[in-house]
Parts: sequence; C-alpha cells; structure tokens
Amino acid sequence: QVQLVESGGGLVQAGGSLRLSCAASGRTFSSDAMGWFRQAPGKEREFVAAINRSGGRTYYADSVKGRFTISRDNAKNTVYLQMNSLKPEDTAKYYCAANQEYSHSTEFRHYNYWGQGTQVTVSS
Repeated sequence: QVQLVESGGGLVQAGGSLRLSCAASGRTFSSDAMGWFRQAPGKEREFVAAINRSGGRTYYADSVKGRFTISRDNAKNTVYLQMNSLKPEDTAKYYCAANQEYSHSTEFRHYNYWGQGTQVTVSS
C-alpha cells in the first residue's frame, strides 16, 4: 500500500510560480513511476507530467511543456512539480499518482495509487 500526500498548492497571480510536493510512504518509492494529474471543476482529470523510476526521463502535456518541471528525490521519497509562468487555465486540483507497472504513463487508469490532491488557483 502506498500513501501519497501532496502539498504546496495555493493562490497565485498569473505569471507566478508554485512548487508542489508529493511525499510517498508505504512502499519502496524508487519502484514506482510517478505522475501529476489535474482536474478542474466540470472537467475530466488530465495528465500533466510523468517521471520514470530513476528520474532520468520526464514527460509533459503540451499545455505545460516549457513551463512545468517534474522531478523526484528517491532518497526523500518525494516527487515535485515546479510550475512557472502560471496561467488562469492552470487552475485545478493537482494530484500525484504512483504507477507500479509502466515505466511511465500519461493515462490515469494506469496509476495504482493517488493522493488527495492540492488546490492551485491562478488569478488573472
């Protein structure tokens, strides 16, 4: 069983930055690929970024490429999402997730464990 706890969300003005963290426990963290997803009210959950087990490969949705950076520290059992140049359309609840089977995935159905989410609100 994996427990994931996100933090770092908040209210920020457009153009600002936030760094989300996701602390994992209950399993060898380096065994899992990790991802970030987000969901805005009335919309489906969408892929944001993913990182493989070693942290050597990263993947991004086109909408965040060049602005967001996913990283992980396996010694600290934590995955991060650095978000720069934030836009109002980035407003959503952000979830981290652990994927035990695939080296990386953009599909939420491939992720076995999810955190409770952290709210990010970007004002214009």
